[in-house]
Amino acid sequence: MKYFFWVYLLFSVSIIAQPEIPKLTMWANDFTGTLSQSELNDLNNRLRTYQDTTSTQLVVLIIPSLEGYPLEMFSEETATKNKIGTGKNNNGVLLLIVKDDKKLRIEVGYGLEGAVPDAIASSIIRNEITPEFRNGDYYLGISKGIDAIIKAIGGEYKAEESDSGSDDIFTFIFAVIFLIVIFLIISKSGPIAPGGIYRTGTGGWSSGSSSWGGGSSGWSRASGSW
Repeated sequence: MKYFFWVYLLFSVSIIAQPEIPKLTMWANDFTGTLSQSELNDLNNRLRTYQDTTSTQLVVLIIPSLEGYPLEMFSEETATKNKIGTGKNNNGVLLLIVKDDKKLRIEVGYGLEGAVPDAIASSIIRNEITPEFRNGDYYLGISKGIDAIIKAIGGEYKAEESDSGSDDIFTFIFAVIFLIVIFLIISKSGPIAPGGIYRTGTGGWSSGSSSWGGGSSGWSRASGSW
C-alpha cells in the first residue's frame, strides 16, 4: 500500500500548483481565524519561553487547504524556507494543521529525530491532538500536542507499541525519490496563497539556518487526519 502511495505522489505532484509558502514570524500562526487572540497569545508565550530556556524552536501553523498539494511536501518546504530551528542544532519542530482538509503533520528537524521519531510523533497525533480536533476544540488539541512534543524532547513521553511492523524497502526507495522531486519542483510551479485570516500574538522570533531532511541524515515526521 505504501508503494502505491509514493507512486501516486510522484505522478500527481507535477500537475498540482505549488502553494505559496507563508513567511512565519511567530511561534503560533493562524491563517484561518480558528484561534482567538488570547489563545494565540498563550501559545506564543509558552513557545517563546520554551525556546528561551532550551533553544528548541517549536512552531504551529494553521492553514485552510492545500488544494490537493501533498501535505508531506508542503510541510518540509515550509520548515526549510522558514529555517525553523536554531543555528547548527537543527532543533526545530513544525506542527502543521490543514483545517479544511482535516490533515495535520509533525515535521521534526534531524537534530531532534532521536527524541521525536516517527513512532512518537504518530502517537502524539493519534492520542493527544486528533481526539480534541474531532470534538471541535482546536486550541486544546494544539495545546496538548505541544505539551506532548515538549515531553518527548525531554524523554518523558512514551509512545504506544506499534503493531504495523517496520517500513518495507519500497517506502525507503520512494522516500529518496520523493526528496529529489521536492528540490526539482520548488521553483517551478505558480503559487496558491493560503488565504484566510492571519492572526499572531505579540512579539516575534528569529531563526538561524536549519536542515530538514536531505542527504543521509533524513528527518522524522508523522501525518494524521481527523
